[in-house]
Amino acid sequence: MPKRKAAIAVGGVAALGAAALLLPNANASQDKNDANAAATGSARTLKATQASGVAAQVQKILGDAFAGSYYDSAKQQLVVNVVSGDHNVIAQAKNAGAVVRQVKNSTRALKAAAGTLKTKATIPGTSWAVDPRTNKVLVTADSTVTGAKWNRLQSTVQGLGTGMATLKKSAGSFKTFVSGGDAIFSQTQQGGVRCSLGFNVTASDGSPAFLTAGHCGVAAKDWSDSQNGQPIATVDQAKFPGNDFSLVKYTDPNTQAPSEVNAGNGQTVQITQAADATVGETVFRMGSTTGLHNGQVTGLDATVNFQSETNPGGTDTVNGLIQTNVCAEAGDSGGSLFTQDGGAVGLTSGGSGDCTSGGETFFQPVTAALQATGATLGNGGNGGNAGNGGNAGNGAGDQSGSADPSASAGDQSGAGGDQIGGSADPSASAGDPSGSGSGASDPSGTGSAGDGSSLTGSH
Repeated sequence: MPKRKAAIAVGGVAALGAAALLLPNANASQDKNDANAAATGSARTLKATQASGVAAQVQKILGDAFAGSYYDSAKQQLVVNVVSGDHNVIAQAKNAGAVVRQVKNSTRALKAAAGTLKTKATIPGTSWAVDPRTNKVLVTADSTVTGAKWNRLQSTVQGLGTGMATLKKSAGSFKTFVSGGDAIFSQTQQGGVRCSLGFNVTASDGSPAFLTAGHCGVAAKDWSDSQNGQPIATVDQAKFPGNDFSLVKYTDPNTQAPSEVNAGNGQTVQITQAADATVGETVFRMGSTTGLHNGQVTGLDATVNFQSETNPGGTDTVNGLIQTNVCAEAGDSGGSLFTQDGGAVGLTSGGSGDCTSGGETFFQPVTAALQATGATLGNGGNGGNAGNGGNAGNGAGDQSGSADPSASAGDQSGAGGDQIGGSADPSASAGDPSGSGSGASDPSGTGSAGDGSSLTGSH
């Protein structure tokens, strides 16, 4: 039987700026700088993927005094917030290589504020997150939040107290990005469903598989690599709502599923590990609608309240997401979010705006999907468990931050891209939307635009 080679490949032209950033960076002097920093107790020069390890170390040292951390990409340093603490403990944090910054709001107080927002202001078109850069909860309302809803949100934010939260408006509206194009396909009684392959993985039983959005796996069971083709993969696990990921197994156990992303313009990025996100780090998103784009992580454990497309007036709440200012448009849903050094970070879920005006975009963390499904990153096929990356909890090598994914985005099914499923229970903290977007393209499910990372096969 001939083997099918399944690769994560995306159509479209990669943005030149993002493509240039993918070229290897020289860090020959970094080890020397780190040694000098350790000897003097000054801040270390770190890669973003190293920052999370230092952050975890410092958090243990500081205990309750720890109030979050973020990566300063310009200085290549980890900044750690401290609300109080013994001078000796703070000195230990500095010796670990972090920049220590005194702040007002404790982690407990900020999470309590997010919990209040969950209770009093779960309104369609809103999102919030604890942003360590501002030491505040950043709350965003999209263009649909007006009148009494806006007054309710504004009153809730004001009730949190001075210096606890910031409220801003986004010109766009929060929507999922499942729509049209050359991606993965399925047929249901309601019509055609189009989603995107995120990352090839090896299932816990050693079979080749891939991850995609949970709402895709709920919408349809069997998937093809062509619009009217025969199914080549079947959903094994699908979590939506509550999470937004699916594990889909290739029906041919001899399928070769390389762990890589085709970034366009002849560039292929080998995916070697699962990586948690760190606020401030640079990430790349590939989608067949808009090609390759890069930006920064702006929030973790993000909560987004989408307007339900199946329940008029209802809310589809998703939480535990990664928030970025990387642009995306309808058709980019399910596409790969990754780091320059081959870390699989997220699966495109939804957001607002476009690649002309910018906006907010949210991603399901890959680490949580791997942990829940038992899959590993790496080449599948022939019963071999050849994962390059680790399980979701720890990945392989350095992890970049920590995102506690627990929920999912709105879902699309049928040719019209209608959402399915109910609303998920929102978590306490959420993402900080950055950028103001001018409105998300309405997913149609029938457009010609691509849908994130597509699946290409050759016999």
